[in-house]
Amino acid sequence: MSLTSFLKQPFHTLTITLLSLLLPLSFLLLARLSCANYLLSLSFTPLHPDPNYSTTITSNTPFSLFRYATPSLLYILVSIVSTAAFIHCLTGKITIITEFPTPIFRPRLYTAWIFLCTLQVCVGLGIEGSIAAGINGATFGGVDERICLLSRAIFFLGLHETMLHWCRVVVKPVVDDTVFGAARGEKWVERVAVAASFGCLWWWRLRDEVESLVVVAKAKRELSMGIGVADFVGWWLYYLSVTIGMVRVVKGVMWLSMVLLCKRRSGGGNFANSCAEDHDLQDNKV
Repeated sequence: MSLTSFLKQPFHTLTITLLSLLLPLSFLLLARLSCANYLLSLSFTPLHPDPNYSTTITSNTPFSLFRYATPSLLYILVSIVSTAAFIHCLTGKITIITEFPTPIFRPRLYTAWIFLCTLQVCVGLGIEGSIAAGINGATFGGVDERICLLSRAIFFLGLHETMLHWCRVVVKPVVDDTVFGAARGEKWVERVAVAASFGCLWWWRLRDEVESLVVVAKAKRELSMGIGVADFVGWWLYYLSVTIGMVRVVKGVMWLSMVLLCKRRSGGGNFANSCAEDHDLQDNKV
């Protein structure tokens, strides 16, 4: 085995892990955009007499250009991925990318490339601009007591499930074709690496900032300020992820109940048969 072949697998796993984080980083960026829009709206109303609120944001040219140029595209891309993950979570059958066809023309792979490159450019420019402008979603996120701990935990599960769907249908086909020239099966090392990196990102930034998607909308409503389309979409994306997390919890409880039922019916050696029957029944219901 050559050195190049030996290094392909670690590079493959690292690339999948980094590109999979684009989706949770998109949520982080959308939360910061919500905070920036809220601060700008607040600074131009009599409710807040300090106009310096908007100085840092408006003086940062890259972030200002991003706010007016690409947020709509980012909202559309994240909404498509989240909706596809929700449908897949319910049915287990709907995917954007499946297997690679043999001809040279591969529209599914090209669609994955377009999604991946567009989201990477949007997130890269937006995150860099938000850091330069000093935008921090923790100003509003993590302080709203109305968002209970259970809701945060379910959102964590839902966002993780959405990220896994993004990884399976967009990231992995592109990376597999680029590194190995063909589709490859999913390895447990990749799932562990993606889950661990997501957990670190959640603990470092997401848990304190992502709740701005829903908190900003509530704050605007309480202050009788206009709630824009971006605020509504951010609120909708947050609770769509919560719904995905709830579906995963329900499916997990159903699977655990099925396992316990199999054990109770395993009596005389029919454990495998009863488990197989229950599993088939569960698949037909889902």
